[in-house]
Amino acid sequence: MKRTLDRDLTQRLGFSLLTLTALVTVVPIVAVIAYVVKEGAPAISWEFLSAMPREGMRAGGILPAIVGTFYLTLGTAVFSVPLGIAAAIYLSEYARENWLTRLIRIAIINLAGIPSVVYGLFGMGLFVLFLKFGTSILAASLTLSIMTLPVIISASEEALRAVPQSFRTVSVSLGGTRWQTIRRIVLPQALPGILTGVILGLERAAGETAPILFTGAAFFLPQLPNSPMDATMALPYHLFVISTQVPEMPFQIQYGTALVLIAFVLGMNIIATVIRSRARAKRQW
Repeated sequence: MKRTLDRDLTQRLGFSLLTLTALVTVVPIVAVIAYVVKEGAPAISWEFLSAMPREGMRAGGILPAIVGTFYLTLGTAVFSVPLGIAAAIYLSEYARENWLTRLIRIAIINLAGIPSVVYGLFGMGLFVLFLKFGTSILAASLTLSIMTLPVIISASEEALRAVPQSFRTVSVSLGGTRWQTIRRIVLPQALPGILTGVILGLERAAGETAPILFTGAAFFLPQLPNSPMDATMALPYHLFVISTQVPEMPFQIQYGTALVLIAFVLGMNIIATVIRSRARAKRQW
């Protein structure tokens, strides 16, 4: 009886500590978002979302920054998602377990921890100066792609490895080739985990300032880009500029820009959650 009571007490204490930890983590985040919504909501209007900036960015809208952020995120996805998933497939399904693959995985983990400003300097040296792409959407997207690749590769590889080996065995026993097994069995089953890694990487790319500061972001550009070789405004860099470089900037515009950036990232999360939920519903394990 005493052991049962001690076990119940320990379990309740553990649940209480977990609940307290969750509250300590979640409450500040909710408070910050609520404060941004409270301060930024008055600035949200159709003109703010659809007009060009004017009067030194103290009036008008942030349309070029919204469109630029979308282009940069799309460009990052085009370059990083296929390459990241392909690398994860190779490491999970084809590569042999030896010192070289272990070294590659360690390198990928270390690359994920490099500060974003280092990626920005690398992108400026390689894409802007050496390859002569100039300060452009293309150079910024390639830089952001390199930065997000470690996250996508690691998450995708873990998702692929989580698929039961029996699925592969049954497919091969029925005459399927290795690639057919991967394409028709393994990838669909691993899709929820792969999507998680992709969204985490793209969210980081959408909110980064340092890499695009060196490679593709413009201080003030009251027009939309016409090609991947043009520079562009972007929400994170625009928010940095109006918060630190423009005197007498209305606080509503600053918080309104922050609110739009949060909504952009949250929208990506919602779309990924819907797709992930449908994929999990079809999963067979």
